[in-house]
Amino acid sequence: MYINKISHYLPEQIVPNSYFKDKNGLSDEWITKRTGIKERRVASRKENANTMAVDAVKEAVMGLSYPVSEVDLIVGATYSPYDTVVGVAHFVQNIFNIDKAKAVTITSACSSFVNAVEIIEGYFAMNKAEKALIIASEHNSAYHTEEDEQSGHLFGDGAAAIFISKNKISDNDIEIIDVATKGLGNIGKASEAVCLKPINGGITMPFGKDVFINANKYMINGLTEILDKNNLSIDDINYVIPHQANLRIIEHIRKKLNLNEEKMLVNIDKLGNTGCASTPIALSQNQYKLKKGDLIGITVFGGGYSNGAILLRK
Repeated sequence: MYINKISHYLPEQIVPNSYFKDKNGLSDEWITKRTGIKERRVASRKENANTMAVDAVKEAVMGLSYPVSEVDLIVGATYSPYDTVVGVAHFVQNIFNIDKAKAVTITSACSSFVNAVEIIEGYFAMNKAEKALIIASEHNSAYHTEEDEQSGHLFGDGAAAIFISKNKISDNDIEIIDVATKGLGNIGKASEAVCLKPINGGITMPFGKDVFINANKYMINGLTEILDKNNLSIDDINYVIPHQANLRIIEHIRKKLNLNEEKMLVNIDKLGNTGCASTPIALSQNQYKLKKGDLIGITVFGGGYSNGAILLRK
């Protein structure tokens, strides 16, 4: 599989940490020290998960080496949908009139993007599709409570669009070497640590410590396992893109893997936790850094729980 084009969309509105002092009593210094977040992007009243998805696709279509009409599979990834019936995938299909595509929207919390890649791998293997589009879009601000001192300041909004083909299209493609996911709903406080209950409190994180412990463990395990499977080591990696949930988690992973700071691609300081869109947004933001032959590892952890990893080769 090959990534043919990747783009992202971020809302214009920037909300700094100082905004939360009057909302949940937390200072800029307190939030930065514990999360690494300094600011985040927040969607306007006219925006939602679907509109941000469309804006990300509009950016990706520019310079795409084939017509968007050739896409025969669309996979939306989100846990913060605007509409649970007309999901991200179907909305994009409608706007761009992609008439030949199968469409489905899935969720496994912050692992959803990686699960979407694995779903596409399956469709390709069954010869049911050849060109696919993933849209990872999160509208966290639609559901979170700003006054919540546990999690009201953690989240940001944004979207990414990724065109993927079964076969190589051009020399600029990024090869997807391997993808792996795992359900972890049987460990720790998986079923209650992070929740989004639209009619019963929105996004909450009552057991952040359990999330922290397990994210540290399984994001490392997921990356090392996929490397071992492909006879590679962490020393072969040029860049790692971790899920952007907390800078302390990212730093713990970096130190455990003995990676230099420049090898960890981080955007949480500017964007907050953008859910499953965080890793493709980071990949899109940093694609200019990638050189031919570079090996990139993506590793994620999602509430519920779940984890996943992807190996890419430029």
